[in-house]
Amino acid sequence: MPQSLAHVIIHLVFSTKNRHPWLVKPIRERSHAYLATLAREMNCECYRAGGVEDHVHMAIRLHRTVTIADLVEHVKSRSSYWLKEQDPSLENFSWQKGYAAFSAYYKEVDKLLNYIDGQEEHHRARNFQDEYRGLLTENGIEYDERYMWD
Repeated sequence: MPQSLAHVIIHLVFSTKNRHPWLVKPIRERSHAYLATLAREMNCECYRAGGVEDHVHMAIRLHRTVTIADLVEHVKSRSSYWLKEQDPSLENFSWQKGYAAFSAYYKEVDKLLNYIDGQEEHHRARNFQDEYRGLLTENGIEYDERYMWD
């Protein structure tokens, strides 16, 4: 086969350190737009970036030459630096150390986008920790609670 082709869509989730509610409304939309820009800098297509005050969800089509770890490192480090520059109240901002990445079926991307778009409504009834545990379980990922929260 003379060419390399891929269509890998991931649902990326990560939170602010200690789930602190740094991403209040005025900065949240701008930060989501910037996260999408950072994914595009890695030649990945970002279908959506969204979330609430303490965490982010991203739907991304991964470029065939980019690893998830490299993408996450780029997005989190650059956005952390950028957020600290936006407002003096964000000088202590940081993301959690870890993240979760789930595969998404390309024919169900609309379902994922609706899920990301509905985060504010979703979190009126369910906190991030419960949502995160549920996503891990739903995607067959074993985890150790002692190492999930920083």
